[in-house]
Amino acid sequence: MAEAGLRELLEAGVHFGHQTRRWNPNMRRYIFGELDGIHIIDLIQTEELLENARRFAGELASGGGTVLFVGTKKQARGPVEEWAARCKMPYVSQRWLGGLLTNFNTMSARIARLHELNGWKEEGKLELLPTKERMGMQAELAKLEFNLGGVRDMERLPDAVFVTDLKTEEIAVREAARLRIPIIGLVDTNCDPKPVDYVIPGNDDAIRSCELVIGTVGSAIEEGAGSWRVKEERRLAEEMERRKKEEEERKKREEEEKERLAAQEAAKKEAEAKAVAAQVAAQAKAAQAAPAAGQAAQSAGQSVPAAGPVAAGDPPPPAVAKASSGAVPPAAPPAEGAVPSKAPQGPAGEKAPAKSSEAPAAEGKAPEAPAAEEKAPAPVAAEGEGK
Repeated sequence: MAEAGLRELLEAGVHFGHQTRRWNPNMRRYIFGELDGIHIIDLIQTEELLENARRFAGELASGGGTVLFVGTKKQARGPVEEWAARCKMPYVSQRWLGGLLTNFNTMSARIARLHELNGWKEEGKLELLPTKERMGMQAELAKLEFNLGGVRDMERLPDAVFVTDLKTEEIAVREAARLRIPIIGLVDTNCDPKPVDYVIPGNDDAIRSCELVIGTVGSAIEEGAGSWRVKEERRLAEEMERRKKEEEERKKREEEEKERLAAQEAAKKEAEAKAVAAQVAAQAKAAQAAPAAGQAAQSAGQSVPAAGPVAAGDPPPPAVAKASSGAVPPAAPPAEGAVPSKAPQGPAGEKAPAKSSEAPAAEGKAPEAPAAEEKAPAPVAAEGEGK
């Protein structure tokens, strides 16, 4: 609806007030005069104040605010329901429950109960209950729908209240004033405009007057709420896009981190494998070098010559014979014709070898004589001697 001018206000009968004997002195500033015992409202002020209220309501709705429409009298009930539905705002058109604003926590519980019963009704659960219980719940649902049907979607206190008749909605005005909620009111000459923040002087008893004022304010609210919803949808779309990009970037970073960890793990395993291979190669090289070193040592030991020549038939050195067998070697070779004595034997009866490295015989020198206690016994005389 376009802005209401003087012609529209005049044609709707907004300028008619109540009888002069039923007026409120606080409305003196908004009264132009009287005609046939009826006060005439100044429409110039009405036009200006209506535009002011319209601007405030539009700005509030464009910022995401909520405006509660209140109009329980018969003349305003229809326009209130129509424009509240078009603006998607809460409304009260049947009965104002005391404490709807000041005791909103309790009302929120009743609104939740209304949603619960509606859900059961839609799902068909009420039909499954016994008859008496089903009838009781249906009656409760009807009562809640009558009283709270217009505010079922109001999750918090409204940002403003639009009242069409201050006399009829006195409790609503008091609650809103107590909570310091801005009030937009259509004020007639018999009402007190003090609690109202945005006064619209006008006739609140005529249907056309109520429709014009409610439609003017409601159109501003509808326009502001529509623009806010568009902005909100755009913001939500941008937010979803941003979250999507952040999620993609996060997944990409996670994949890169996984690849980096996998590369580090592969490099670590490769280094360990190289270390193990190097260790195995070193062990194999050491194993190959050990037999060659043994063969070289054996060949070197075989090629070392004796320290000095030993004559054939010479007895082994006494030190070697003593160390090897523990027997006393003979001091001198036996005489001619004498029976030679047996060579000393070791523990197992084997002949003890002579070690050339321990007692080498010097060239041209005879071996040293054994000690006195190690002298061999006298040789046995030949047979026939002494007979």
